[in-house]
Amino acid sequence: MAFTVYNFEDNDDVRVIARAGQFKVVQWDRDLSVMPSSAATAWFAAQMDVRRRQLVADLDGKTGVTLQAGAMQWTVGSVTANTGVKGAGDLMGKMFRGAVSQDSVIKPEYTGTGKLVCEPTWQHLLLVDLSKWGGSLVLNDGLFLACDATIKHSLQRRSNLSSAVAGNEGLFSLRLDGAGVAVLESPCPEAEVVYVDLHNDELRVDGNYALAWTAGLDFTVERSGKSLIGSAASGEGLVNVYRGTGRVMMAPMQAATYFNTYAPEATS
Repeated sequence: MAFTVYNFEDNDDVRVIARAGQFKVVQWDRDLSVMPSSAATAWFAAQMDVRRRQLVADLDGKTGVTLQAGAMQWTVGSVTANTGVKGAGDLMGKMFRGAVSQDSVIKPEYTGTGKLVCEPTWQHLLLVDLSKWGGSLVLNDGLFLACDATIKHSLQRRSNLSSAVAGNEGLFSLRLDGAGVAVLESPCPEAEVVYVDLHNDELRVDGNYALAWTAGLDFTVERSGKSLIGSAASGEGLVNVYRGTGRVMMAPMQAATYFNTYAPEATS
């Protein structure tokens, strides 16, 4: 490669906090691009690990990167982008996925040799190796950021339509299949993620806390009690239920609540 990047990963305020495959996560430990009026907020936010993070992919010409639309900030080197659409049928499938989920219709694919850098985010970036999930993973809406281009995207249908309507949840979720690494924008850091392994059992969750789960699990929304009166009396109402054998990844707080409570306003 014929390029050199200065004052980015070698900056005193930047630290690589995670690596997997061709991906790495860089974190800005200090945010110097602030106004005097917001300096105090930025300082206290940094003490609680509320920092800007960026996903970086070092492309070696072998495996491309599929990226959420609009996430790219800059590339350098011999890097090209395409829509990832492989024909009319593939386009129709992508349009359907976008219509029934919060997933973007077109996710650009970047290939070549060079460096790809994503837009900064206040969210935490989790690097997930699909081989540790049996090669298949279902994501909650809005968490997908990037993955190896070798990973296939499809939709996982809820076990029953009535549960999706009753729980105010979508009927479909994004499913990833194959070998490689996926990157999630998480409301919580890896240190706070809760993992539950089920062995022909069930997990009941009162709220939208699950980040991802094994594709083989049945996911429904059900009453917390055996009857409407019992559910009302318990004060829980409807709960998300995961049944079967597999793993569930959960956050300690719901995504919207976590981010709206702790993240400062962006300064750029």
